Amino acid sequence: MTAASSPTSALRIRKAAVLGAGVMGAQIAAHLTNAGVETVLFDLPAKEGPKSGIALKAIANLAKLSPAPLADKALAAAIIPANYDDDLDHLKDVDLVIEAIAERMDWKLDLYKKIAGHLSKSAIIASNTSGLSINTLAEALPEEMRHRFSGVHFFNPPRYMHLVELIPTRLIDPSVIDGLEAFLVTTVGKGVVIARDTPNFIGNRIGVFSMLATMHHTEQFGLGFDVVDALTGPAVGRPKSATYRTADVVGLDTMAHVIKTMADTLPDDPWHQYFKAPVWLAGLIEKGALGQKTGAGFYRKAGKDIVVLDVARQDYRVSEQKPSDEVAAILAIKNPAEKFAKLRASSDKQAQFLWATFRDLFHYTAYHLADIADTARDVDFAIRWGYGWKLGPFETWQAAGWQQVTGWIAEDIAAGKAMSKAPLPAWVTDGRSGVHGKAGSYSASANADKPRSQHPVYRRQLFPDPILGEKFDTGNTVWENDGVRLWTLGDDGIGIISFKTKMHTVNDQVLDGIQHAIGIAEEKLKAAVIWQDAEPFSAGADLKGALGLLQGGKFDDFEKMVANFQRTSMRIKHSLVPVVSAVRGLALGGGCEFQMHSARTVAALESYIGLVEAGVGLLPAGGGLHELAVRAAKTNPADPFEELKKVFETVAMAKVSASAFEAKNLGLLRDSDVVVFNAYELLYVAKQVANALAESGYRPPLYQRAIPVAGDVGTATFRASLANLQAGYFASEHDVEIARRIADTLCGGVIERGSAVDEEWLLALERKHFVELAKTEKTQARIAHTMTTGKPLRN
Repeated sequence: MTAASSPTSALRIRKAAVLGAGVMGAQIAAHLTNAGVETVLFDLPAKEGPKSGIALKAIANLAKLSPAPLADKALAAAIIPANYDDDLDHLKDVDLVIEAIAERMDWKLDLYKKIAGHLSKSAIIASNTSGLSINTLAEALPEEMRHRFSGVHFFNPPRYMHLVELIPTRLIDPSVIDGLEAFLVTTVGKGVVIARDTPNFIGNRIGVFSMLATMHHTEQFGLGFDVVDALTGPAVGRPKSATYRTADVVGLDTMAHVIKTMADTLPDDPWHQYFKAPVWLAGLIEKGALGQKTGAGFYRKAGKDIVVLDVARQDYRVSEQKPSDEVAAILAIKNPAEKFAKLRASSDKQAQFLWATFRDLFHYTAYHLADIADTARDVDFAIRWGYGWKLGPFETWQAAGWQQVTGWIAEDIAAGKAMSKAPLPAWVTDGRSGVHGKAGSYSASANADKPRSQHPVYRRQLFPDPILGEKFDTGNTVWENDGVRLWTLGDDGIGIISFKTKMHTVNDQVLDGIQHAIGIAEEKLKAAVIWQDAEPFSAGADLKGALGLLQGGKFDDFEKMVANFQRTSMRIKHSLVPVVSAVRGLALGGGCEFQMHSARTVAALESYIGLVEAGVGLLPAGGGLHELAVRAAKTNPADPFEELKKVFETVAMAKVSASAFEAKNLGLLRDSDVVVFNAYELLYVAKQVANALAESGYRPPLYQRAIPVAGDVGTATFRASLANLQAGYFASEHDVEIARRIADTLCGGVIERGSAVDEEWLLALERKHFVELAKTEKTQARIAHTMTTGKPLRN
């Protein structure tokens, strides 16, 4: 099941249509389908073959894209292919239309005229344009439809990028915008920013300017594209793709088109002279080197090497992506104010480059705030959610010391060093310490601080994405130790168990802490939720502690730790109050086993769940194999082997789901588990589910004393398939040994097929095989290698 749409929304979308089966249109259709919205994908009629061939080809292509637009490949079959000649009748029962054709005003207007007569009187129409005027587009619609038209701008790729810009027109009915916002936030799982109808809206206006400023200063300071990427990626809190790799991924022709849009639509912008593609960008486009899609752009692959364009040599050279020692040391400084002071004072040209790019970004963003956005918060969220920056431009400026940085920008403008002579707006220099504070975020157009949106949909976000300095109520601690904290939020009687360890790994304090917290919950609360305040849910067992015990020969202590792990999982499963796991991000190994034993799991769509122990030479021993065997027997008591076939490969190959839906297909989530699309709503939904279970008279499952197992015949069948893998060199001898022990545990050991065992029998088998594997030299080598390199060892 998926979480229901917000009860605060009057907008119910049963069916949608996406017009345009290009890269964006097809992926928007895919994500609406992920969200359980029946979706029709339209494009022009094909000249040959099936009339809806263009849409059919786009749907087929979804399965080949990486990262995957579909949360489950089988969902492709649910998208309805259509063409404008034969299928406009589909539109009569559509609740939402999203137009996503090429950025040509005339083409869009013609299409709106074509579809207008086929839409119902309540259908909402939206354009996914990345920069054309929404008000001008609205004028092409019949008058009675204009109050239902807006801009809905997804960022690429639509499944993964959190940002959607919602752009109201002058004539839109406010209830339509409210309904769309609720739908996009809860059902589709997005972060919505309300943008003004200005060219490129907020995200691309600021994001593309930042790239233009970076390109300008690349040339000014004579830096290589690879060096600039080393300076403008994770080192400054931005994605690994940094600047020029991002341009290659987006497509250099697309980049040039967006720049041209800025040049054409912003003639009076004080930075207008920079709204043009640099000579070397235009040269690449002329040669057809458009980036990743053509195999070459700023970068290309040469054998195993990544080579980068060298403008001076007019050829590619091997990439040497690293900053100078001085700049690397400055960027390592934790204090932002000190870091910026050193960047500005340094004579290193890389430091001067970085200061210049930040200075011009701050200057531009402040100058245009009043025109493009209601508040500084909208700008920062648009850049964070749409471009993947850790901090938006205003947050970065404020963290570095607003007054200090403002003075430096003003000095550089006066000295003619800035890209524009435009003065800083008066509000910037009015003695403020920033734009984000207790009263909210600054609105330049209203000259006042404004709090967060009061839209009812945001009540579902108990811990929304915080803006700089923002703090939320962290509830009341009921009990804690060094491993976990048990706390409550409000007076609903639901305890929240959160881990304190790095990556929320599981050690003895976490195991003991969970057990104790559940005991308290049984005495004083009506339910408990395991939830972390940030990703991941849990990266699994603390391998460092486990390896220490093994290398020290403390096998008894090691076995006790494994037994304690199992005891914790069983404590979760047999708790007298429902324990719900709220999963987002990674839930690996023990983290996966905890959610498997919960009364219910509520998982964010982007949950990557797996029993990965085989990768480090072990098998799941926190009750995971035991639970899979119990479920197989329950589903098919006559022949549990049929069910085990589905999960054996998942465990033996240490598969990790690419979404919560895929985790269901892999047997790691149950059909009854809930999928939530907006990760910021996860705790709210988990508490609702826990409360509903408690209110319905929850009782834990009974201890199973007669579990039919597949026995030695099942194990032998699995071993036969393993022999083929080893013969074909697809698995090493140790891989096969691990998989054999997994099979033996799942099938209940060396006993007759159809025999009945109890849960302790299966848990004991898990422990035995786990400890025996852990004692082997090859497994210890795998654990050590993974801890040192972060990568699995094949031995």
